[in-house]
Amino acid sequence: MQREKAVPQVEGCEFAQAVARVVEDNRADDVVILDLRGLSSVADFFVIATGTSDRQMRAIADQIKEYGKTVGQSQYGLSGYEAATWVLVDYVDVVIHLFDAERRRYYDLELLWGDAPRVKWVHSVSA
Repeated sequence: MQREKAVPQVEGCEFAQAVARVVEDNRADDVVILDLRGLSSVADFFVIATGTSDRQMRAIADQIKEYGKTVGQSQYGLSGYEAATWVLVDYVDVVIHLFDAERRRYYDLELLWGDAPRVKWVHSVSA
């Protein structure tokens, strides 16, 4: 009987930071991580970014899903993929919001969650 290799589990802040790098590596703009712990029961972290096209935003969502699989994270939900004006990728503790520029300005999650501290993260080497 062949044993399956254990997938290393990356969670919480570490997962949010890694996802932010995936998003940045796919050339999204203004990538921000908000720490919602103690402020919301919805999620612990939001990763927010602006995409430059619907095609790019779908590609980023696909890359996030692939990365999640490699670190033992299962996607809980995906919303807005077809229209790709606001794509939400839900991992329960970490929720990724990929906006087009117009919707990012309109919904302004950073202002809405103004009490949430921003997480400092190490940007990709290629950035």
